[in-house]
Amino acid sequence: MILKDKKIGFAITGSFCTLQQIVPQIANLVNLGADILPIISYNIDTTDTRFMIANDLKNIIFEITGKHPIHTIKDAEPIGPKQLLDALIIAPCTGNTLSKLANGITDTPVLMAAKSHLRNNRSVILAVATNDGLGNNAKNIGMLLNLKNIYFVPFGQDDPYTKNNSLLAKMDLIARTVELALESKQIQPVLLGVGEFD
Repeated sequence: MILKDKKIGFAITGSFCTLQQIVPQIANLVNLGADILPIISYNIDTTDTRFMIANDLKNIIFEITGKHPIHTIKDAEPIGPKQLLDALIIAPCTGNTLSKLANGITDTPVLMAAKSHLRNNRSVILAVATNDGLGNNAKNIGMLLNLKNIYFVPFGQDDPYTKNNSLLAKMDLIARTVELALESKQIQPVLLGVGEFD
């Protein structure tokens, strides 16, 4: 199996409404034999919402992975120098994280993990979840699509008629995207049509 014994970082940012979709994907990677290192943003670490209580999520992550999530910039920085990961997933990857990643800003544990990991020319996989993907963030997605070692989980308009700028990755394609990214390949097609989220 391609993912067996691979060291995979799974970084979670604050698209709170997608967290219920993310947890099963972490479990799926573990079931496929991956060794998961969880990383969380400041907002995921501290914010309780109607979708998830922060401590509940951290407990679930620990139960699945056997590891407490990295939640500080200081603890994320060694990922690159110590070559801790074969690949890094950011899922969900919010518009805020997309924009900072595209513009070289490193002010959260997730962004530090990405910066530190990319120094080793290894894959970063993005699973977008943003309400402005076809608005202000379209340019940032375009920039990231053109960067070496950045790969996207296939995405599309999840609700084109009521949130016409919103983009969402098909989260159940995370594992397959990672498998191909480890071979320096982008899963295709990247863009999904309406109705392909079922």
